[in-house]
Parts: sequence; C-alpha cells; structure tokens
Amino acid sequence: MKWQQREEMINLLCSLVSYPSITGSEAEIALVEHLYQLLGSRTYFQNNPSYVALHPLQDGRRLLTALVKQGNAKDTIILLSHFDVVGIDDFGSRKNIAFHPRELTRDFNEHIEELPKLVQQDLQHGEWLFGRGIMDMKAGLVLHLSLLEKAFTGAFDGNILLVTVPDEEANSLGMLHALPVLQSIQEQEGLTFRACLNGEPMFSQYPGDDHNYAYSGSIGKVLPGFFCYGKETHVGEPFAGLNANLMMSYIAQEMELNEHFSETVRDEITPPPVSLMQRDLKEEYSVQTPQAAISMYNVLYMNQSVDELNNKLLHAAHKASVRITKHFKAKAKAFYREEQELSIPEMNVQVFMYDELVQEAIARYGREEVKRRENLLLNHRDKGDRDFSTLLVQELATLCKDLAPMIVLFYSPPFYPAVSSKQDPYIQRTIEFVQHLAKQQFQVDVKEIEFFPGLSDLSFIGPITSATALETLMGNMPLKGKGFDLTEKMLQMFQVPILNVGPRGKDAHQWTERLELTYSFDQLPHVLTETIHYLLKEDN
Repeated sequence: MKWQQREEMINLLCSLVSYPSITGSEAEIALVEHLYQLLGSRTYFQNNPSYVALHPLQDGRRLLTALVKQGNAKDTIILLSHFDVVGIDDFGSRKNIAFHPRELTRDFNEHIEELPKLVQQDLQHGEWLFGRGIMDMKAGLVLHLSLLEKAFTGAFDGNILLVTVPDEEANSLGMLHALPVLQSIQEQEGLTFRACLNGEPMFSQYPGDDHNYAYSGSIGKVLPGFFCYGKETHVGEPFAGLNANLMMSYIAQEMELNEHFSETVRDEITPPPVSLMQRDLKEEYSVQTPQAAISMYNVLYMNQSVDELNNKLLHAAHKASVRITKHFKAKAKAFYREEQELSIPEMNVQVFMYDELVQEAIARYGREEVKRRENLLLNHRDKGDRDFSTLLVQELATLCKDLAPMIVLFYSPPFYPAVSSKQDPYIQRTIEFVQHLAKQQFQVDVKEIEFFPGLSDLSFIGPITSATALETLMGNMPLKGKGFDLTEKMLQMFQVPILNVGPRGKDAHQWTERLELTYSFDQLPHVLTETIHYLLKEDN
C-alpha cells in the first residue's frame, strides 16, 4: 500500500497541494483528472473500472466518485471532501511558493521573526506544514484516500464511497451536482448509506485554541444583498438628490456586527453579520453623486428559519430607511437655516423585497419586456454570481426609478442550510466512541461541537435543523433559473446521518494556513479507521 505511513501521506499531500486548484481555475479541473488517473492505476479499479468515475458539471468542471465494495454488502459509508481552494493574493511576496509546502515551511522557519507570535509558537513547539489548501482541505482528502486504500484489502465490513467535489469555496455547485450522482449510484448498486463522514479540518474557537474537535453538524448561511438606489445630483446641489453611499452607510450601521442576528444554541453562538462586499456602482469619476450602491453580508444561523432571518433583514432595512430620511432632513434644515421659506425636497426611502420590485416592473412594462431585458443581460454575462445578481437588480430599479430613493433586499448564492445529527443516537454514540478512543489510545481530548463553523457541503446531505421553506429565499434570488437552482426536492434527496472528524490545522484562508502533523497523520488515521468500523457495526 502507498498511502498508509506518515511520510507517504505527506508526500501525497504535497503533490495534491502543488496543483493550484483555485475555484474556477484550470488547475481545479487538472487536479480531479490527476486523482482519477491516480485511482485508476490501482489494481482494484483496473478490475472494477466502472467504480471510479468523473461526473461533469454544466460548466465543464468535474467531480469524482470512487466506490469500493465488499462482496454483496449494502451498508456504505460516504467519505466527502472538496479539492478546490481559495486564492493566494494574501501571500504577498511568497505567492510563488504558496503551493509548495516544504519550501514555504522552510522559508517560514528561516524568517520566523516575520510571522505572528502565535504562529512562531507553533513552529517552535510542534510539527507543522504550511501552504494554501493544506488544511482546507487537501489533508482531509489524503486521509480519505488512505481509508479507500485500506478498503481495497477488505479492511471494512461494508462499502466505502469516496466523493470529492469542486466549487465548495464558492457556490457548492459540485456538491449540488453530486446529489443526483449519489442517488444514481445508490440505486444501481443497491447501497444503503449509513453515514456521511466529512474530513474538513478543525476550526479554532479563539486565538491560541489548541483543542481538538469533532462535529455533528454544519452551520447554515444566507448571503443577503442590499441595493440602495438614491437620486443623483451635482455636488454643488447636494440636497437636490440623495447619495447612495449615504444610504449604504446606514445599512452598514444596522447590519455590521449586529448582535441581534447572533443565535445561541446551547453553548454555541453564531458570529454576527459582516460585510463581504460594499461599494457604489459608479464606474467613473465625476461631480455627480453615486446613484446606486450595493452591499452583501455573511449571515450565519443554526436553528432559525429563512423566514425569521428575512424578517430581521427587512427590519434592519426599514430602520436604516427611517434614519436616512431623518439624517437628510436634519442636515437640510441646518444648511438652509436662514431660508425658512425654502421647500426642502422629500427624500423618504422606500423598502422593497426583490420579488416586489419584479412585480412592479411587470405591472409597468409587461412580463415579456422584463424577460427580454433579463435575457439581454444573460447573453452578455461576463460577471460572477454576486456581481451579476447586482446587475439584474439594478436593471429593475432603473425601470422603476420613480420609486427612488429605495432599498431593495435580495439574496445571492451561496446558500447553506444548517444541518445537524446531534439528536441522532447513532451519531452521538459514534462521537462518544471517537472521544474515548482518542483519549485511551493517544491521551488526546476531542470535544464535540454541533455546528462546524467553516461552512461545508454537509449542508446538502445532512438532516436540516429547521423547516426550510425556500420560497422566500429563491423567490428573492435574481439568479434563480439563471445559473443557480435549489429546490426542496434537492434538499430532501438525502437525509443521511453526518459527522465531521478531520485533521488539526489553523488559519484557513490566511497566508499562515498550516497543518499539524502529529495528530493529523500519526493518530487520526487510526481514529478514522476505527470510526468507520464502528459506523458499520450491525448493532448500530
């Protein structure tokens, strides 16, 4: 066997990291083709070539499945991972070695004084390997390949189905496409999916956190957008219009770090919203005030429904509209204090949901004209999902510009349902087994957290925590039917018990992203092997 010993796994990991598989890049395609060739060369798949396969997405990218069967066994464990990574602009002058773990780690050791204190401490007191994607999540993929290799020898009393997908770091299109693929494999091979085991790395709960974690669920996320459409004017006549940047500043005050959006479940709490995008849409400099501005917020949840979140977002928009109007009137009154007879323009800000704006545009211009304009934009699409969503909202707002000033609330991909198997006795017993084994064998404490905080593709295969009515979300998503689709049927296709037991790392999506080697490659392989044995036990 090739992938069982520590050095063998490190070599495999470094070879996978060397593919700069940034989401949407050519290397994202090249890496999965490399994995296909790597597995296809193994004797098991040469004898069973139909069990390893590449499955195309609509955009030409591909996901990979690899099934190892044990005779007529039906019970199957899914091993889930992703192979795309985020970009490397944060590496600065070290971008040229960001995908070369040994060289990057050597450079950090030689220039340790340039590193943050916590990173220096790790380098001085442990074994760490650095590189983009090394913890998120190619180390997890390596561990799964090692488990798959064990399955070649008949190590498990059941089947192992490895699934590794692209696009997890963007819209999870790989996982959404994997759902019907999994259903097809299940039906063709007569499989029973007992559980889905993800290999995402542990996430620190706070700076300097050295605890080890296992997760029985995964956090949910919506990405709401606020489109502010003001009224343009010359800077010499500022009170003849309303600056969209002013409007957006009040949205930011109502949304950024707002504790009312944080949700507490037992001893876990979601981080408050943060802005992931905020800018005006004016493309060139002039002395005309910006007419439109956009912001999008990362909003996480655990047990709340989409409707509850939507009501909170609408409330924030309405509060911002009142404050904008009050601000404008107060400043106009102060400026024109000696011109009592002057009539100050009314700038009452209206709030709309996206679907309300759609209906307003249809009522004025007809459904066919609105559709024609959307198709025109689609035929010339050269922007990503977030920017294209904004463009579609802007087109409708322009059609209804007499309603300005206005704030339009809409949603953009991605959307991650919150999922959890904490209440499933099968998964709870398994996590207790993991904790006991790690403590007994390696004197390692493993704490359970219900919701994996880093977002994961488990959201589309695990039990959903709340009644997720998609009408509110998808009805207010400009990209619905234009490159992104999600239905109740898709979410209910699988409700497999889930858990996440992954390697130990730190600083995902940062230039100091690193993997701790002792736990990850000396101890965890044994823990994962025994975990699969436990999951496949008949009395579970």
